[in-house]
Amino acid sequence: MKNTNQGKVRNYVARYCVLTAGLFILAFGVALSTKAGIGTSPISCPPYVLSLMTPWTMGEITIAMHVCFILLQIALLRKNYQPIQLLQLPIAFVFGFFTDITLAMVKDLQVPNYAMQLVWCFLSIILTAIGVFCEVKADVIMLAGEGTVKAIADVSHKPFPKMKVVFDCTLVAIAVVISLLGLHRVESVREGTILSAILVGIMVNVCDKHIHFVDRIVAYAAAGKKSV
Repeated sequence: MKNTNQGKVRNYVARYCVLTAGLFILAFGVALSTKAGIGTSPISCPPYVLSLMTPWTMGEITIAMHVCFILLQIALLRKNYQPIQLLQLPIAFVFGFFTDITLAMVKDLQVPNYAMQLVWCFLSIILTAIGVFCEVKADVIMLAGEGTVKAIADVSHKPFPKMKVVFDCTLVAIAVVISLLGLHRVESVREGTILSAILVGIMVNVCDKHIHFVDRIVAYAAAGKKSV
């Protein structure tokens, strides 16, 4: 029994380590997309636009947005809301913190021309996909954005992928409206946004087929063995 409990503890520690690594990689992808300047991922559009209009950092706005998502989940699911999902709150703070750290890391990155903008954009998409892949493989708690999509899908009895598209399109539309009202121009929504919406899911599937060491890390931790 003792060995079993220790295995479970190691398993959860490994899973949360994988999740934390995924959040950092995902945040780095977000930072690179903002540096590329040709559009961020749909869920990053509103925080980026608002960061241009307010004294708040993108990370702080991301945290506030995720808190709103959590409240929306509670409102939608009511008695069916699982208290364990409140762990999305500390995850949101970690992700927001990582967002600001990675933005500082890339602030001096040179983007001299459109070709380099595309390079950084595609690299941001790859990192975003790897981050999402790690989040899924960790299988402990999801970011509030995905949690909200799942809640909407459950309440509406619609497929998750369909609601994900609707959710992303709504966020992009909100970002465009805020941008036009506050900046009198469209920011954060460009070809990079479309590429991200199309390619991230494809890249996650590629990661799932070809990256297997994450599963081994969790399995070895549960078994109490050293990974090789």
